[in-house]
Amino acid sequence: MNVAPNTRQDREARETRARVRAYQARRAVHEHQKTRRVRDNVLAGVALLVVLVLAVAAQLFFFNGGPGTALPTAKASASPTPSPSAAAGQNSGDVPPSTLAEGRTWTGTLTLNDVPLGIELDGAKAPQGVSSTISLIKSGFYSGVSCHRLTTGGFFVLQCGDPSGDGSGGPGYSYGPIENAPADNVYPAGTLAMARQGGNAYSQGSQFFIVYDDTTISADDAGGYTVIGKVTSGLDQLKTAITDAGVQGGATDGKPVVPTTITSATIQ
Repeated sequence: MNVAPNTRQDREARETRARVRAYQARRAVHEHQKTRRVRDNVLAGVALLVVLVLAVAAQLFFFNGGPGTALPTAKASASPTPSPSAAAGQNSGDVPPSTLAEGRTWTGTLTLNDVPLGIELDGAKAPQGVSSTISLIKSGFYSGVSCHRLTTGGFFVLQCGDPSGDGSGGPGYSYGPIENAPADNVYPAGTLAMARQGGNAYSQGSQFFIVYDDTTISADDAGGYTVIGKVTSGLDQLKTAITDAGVQGGATDGKPVVPTTITSATIQ
């Protein structure tokens, strides 16, 4: 005997299957979104960690590789560094005697792009650093030499004094030790300090840096950076005319947008 199909039951069965498929589809979407959120959170955490690691590494490289490493001296580092060939633990070349500083305060003018900066050098607190700087100024060494490096990303430094113009040059000698470095690693706006290689207290030469805004520079195994003196006037003009324009290419460490040269330097 043939039995007629139950249309109502078939329709309810189809609707039930459709509801099951819809539920399964919604559940699959929910699970995908949940997995994606977890993945995105992990990626965000990794990205934040990378940024923090790079920030710390940049600080150590910048001020401890010394810009040559010198800033204080290598172009891409966060640290003041000159003459990479300087031997650790001893002077090299014809270093001016530390007695030139006479244990007194010296005053003068450092002119950058015709912006005059009044300066004071402390011959009592940094006799070797000040003696070298006095000798270089009086010999005319700095005239026409560029300021090859500017930093803006948390470090506020303009680095000058390399006759090579790339962070690798110096006066033909290198000296130490580190003198008058701040115990708290804070270099106030206006500080004048010597660049050096990271980990080498005897790699100071002609490269120096001007701190144009309060900056903390971590010490390395060799210590901090020799503070030879300070800018007493003209810092605001320096910022307006040079440092406010930033670094070439929008970077935070590199050549200044405004090409900067030491027009003249005098001391007495």
